[in-house]
Amino acid sequence: MALAFYNTLTRRKEPFIPLNPDCVGMYVCGPTVYDSAHIGNARPIIVFDVLYRLLKRLYPAVTYVRNITDVDDKINARARENGEPIAALTARTTAQFHADIAALNALPPDVEPRATAHIAQMIALIESLIAKGHAYAAEGHVLFSVPSMPDYGQLSRRNQEEMIAGARVEVAPYKRDPADFVLWKPSTDDLPGWDSPWGRGRPGWHIECSAMSREYLGVTFDIHGGGQDLVFPHHENEMAQSICANGRPFARYWLHNGYLMVEGEKMSKSLGNFFTVRDLLGQAPGEAIRLAMLAAHYHQPFDWTADGLRQARMGLDRMYLALRAVAGIPAEDRDQVPLDVMAALEDDLNTPLAISHLHEIATRLNKAVTDEEKAKWKGALLASGDVLGVLQQDVEAWFRWAPEGKDGLSDAEIDRLVAARIEARQTRNFAEADRIRKELADQGIQLEDGAGAPPGGGGGGAALRHWGMGRRRVPIPPHASFPMLPTAPPPPVRALSGPWRQGCLPRRQVPACPCRP
Repeated sequence: MALAFYNTLTRRKEPFIPLNPDCVGMYVCGPTVYDSAHIGNARPIIVFDVLYRLLKRLYPAVTYVRNITDVDDKINARARENGEPIAALTARTTAQFHADIAALNALPPDVEPRATAHIAQMIALIESLIAKGHAYAAEGHVLFSVPSMPDYGQLSRRNQEEMIAGARVEVAPYKRDPADFVLWKPSTDDLPGWDSPWGRGRPGWHIECSAMSREYLGVTFDIHGGGQDLVFPHHENEMAQSICANGRPFARYWLHNGYLMVEGEKMSKSLGNFFTVRDLLGQAPGEAIRLAMLAAHYHQPFDWTADGLRQARMGLDRMYLALRAVAGIPAEDRDQVPLDVMAALEDDLNTPLAISHLHEIATRLNKAVTDEEKAKWKGALLASGDVLGVLQQDVEAWFRWAPEGKDGLSDAEIDRLVAARIEARQTRNFAEADRIRKELADQGIQLEDGAGAPPGGGGGGAALRHWGMGRRRVPIPPHASFPMLPTAPPPPVRALSGPWRQGCLPRRQVPACPCRP
């Protein structure tokens, strides 16, 4: 099917028609680098990474721009609180952000501009707004005149009273209208500042994205993305100042991911449910975090739960086990994503449906009999994983995963416990056998009890018994025979509602997108 997105600007799902079919331009708001990224920050990173991967398969070239905000009052306050130079704080938190999102398999953007490197472009944009009557200088500040744009508010669709309340704007005596917002503000000697026609100062928050998107994507570009919390005031103000300065449309498609909750509640440090990406990476591999995030449609609110993470990890375990079973068979059509998976993603990034197809492919791989069938479904599983950003690990590395700095049990300790469990089962001491199994499971090591070597203990070598979230290959003597564990069911595909519901596709073959080779 043709690629389509739900456009926040028009409030409907629309076919995507790029300005230039040879190169798609996408801008996504990046982090303000004063603290560790939390799981709410991770959601747009993952969502728009999937979109980037999809666009790269559908079009000859994509320019993905994601900024770094390294000048902001929050940064100034945190540096003062830490007794740390601002440059050191932003360098440290930027490096941590990069490490965290790399662990989530997020591809780097094509351009990652820093606000402090584009002050000249911001000043030029502000000068243009003043010259056209859309901005004014007052007491060292420069403000955008909201009444100068009759259709201000078209993105968020709020009335003026709602916008003033939602923006929490400062009603200062130098403002002509309470809704006017800051483009430039003065800096004291202890704050970052740059020379400008209005004195030494620093930019307001909104102007940086208008300047940097124009620098790298042009006046009008295809896609602007971010979290739903940015619709107002940030994206509303970006749109206003860009259209007024340039006299032409700004972004054509606006995509916003829904809010994030934690176990049914708003994430808050006071509630004890505030988690950084680094916190979660101590609990599970980045791919499991990523798959858990993609289990809900990006436009819906998302409830982060421990059970959702557990299900995502179990689902990946099952897929990696399917790949392990065909490790010696080369994949066929390694780069050809199955039509059902592509159709789901082309329909407004329907990742829950795409993930359900991923599980179907893993099932077909497990049931494949001939080498030809195994090669076909192995290739399909890996290609589907590529576009979703999962199944990127070496199979054995996946099963050896351990939180950073935690070595867990040694191989000798594991062997001792496995031998003790075998003895307990042979003497019918099932309570002790269950205790040992739990002790291993608590260390992230579980046993895959399957058909093994010949009964009676003779010859044949050790049989591998290892399943789930374990980190090591656990050899069990061939005469030890345990019941087969059930395979983990795929994560539930959440029912979709709202304007994208009609985009859910039945499980059937669909024609290939004509723009895809």
